[in-house]
Amino acid sequence: MNAYVQSYFLPHCKLLADLAVKALLAEVNVTPKPALVDQRGSGAHDDLTLELMEQSAYSLGPMFLEMAQAAFLHHTCLKTLREVIGAIGRAGEAEMLETTQGVNTHRGAIWALGLLVTATALTIQAQQPLIANELCHCAAKLAQLEDRFIPKKFLSHGQQVQKTLGAKGAKAQAQQGFPAIVKHGLPQLRYSRKVYGNEVVARIDALLAIMVTLEDTCVLYRAGQIGLTRMQEGARYVLTCGGYATVAGKCALNFLEMDLMQLRASPGGAADLLAATLFLDWIEHHNNQEGTCNGNTQL
Repeated sequence: MNAYVQSYFLPHCKLLADLAVKALLAEVNVTPKPALVDQRGSGAHDDLTLELMEQSAYSLGPMFLEMAQAAFLHHTCLKTLREVIGAIGRAGEAEMLETTQGVNTHRGAIWALGLLVTATALTIQAQQPLIANELCHCAAKLAQLEDRFIPKKFLSHGQQVQKTLGAKGAKAQAQQGFPAIVKHGLPQLRYSRKVYGNEVVARIDALLAIMVTLEDTCVLYRAGQIGLTRMQEGARYVLTCGGYATVAGKCALNFLEMDLMQLRASPGGAADLLAATLFLDWIEHHNNQEGTCNGNTQL
């Protein structure tokens, strides 16, 4: 990156990376989350803690920064950019695994947030409005491009579920423009925030809205189709009761958590998309507060 590009775009890149890390930290600290790591404990996981998840999130900051820089350098959504950010993502995953001593903490989040950070940087570079739906559309175009350099290796848990059960995993979610976020998570976040005026409530309700429709491969791997159905129906019932702000909703959430804990079914895919939802919400907020699409574009 030459000196001019570095001086002009580096502040934007740094802010995008910081917001991505902030989103991961915010997600893991949302409490309570059914069967997920939060401030109370490790949920349905034996190998994860809040501290480990936070260390993992911080380790990914340089990766997000490199992805944003790559977007500014390539200017447009092309296969070369897709392959560059793929290589950066694999290096970031290796750094994450070194930090966590081999525990997969954020592999799904690297995919979702990596695409969205890149899409946002491309949009800033083009001096276009930072609108969540459009950013997800740009990310989808990136996700649809082939990466010729993906190494041949053993299938991940999510990929195993996709192969055996025909589930649509994180790849399909991205290629479709993150419908779980734009149709469910983000609208619910903003609705609950407006109605109840409580950010914790809004974030929990957004997670539940994502869980209602998501084919969460983390749950499918651990508990099969029965577990997925119970997750989706349980999350839907909490929202039907009025969400986490209501007494009935809190009781329903407690029941859902007991059910998922008994199944050892942790909705990790939904958690990854909650982090991406928070990232997009902050991007739009900064855009509305500061303004964009001019020669002095700011987030």
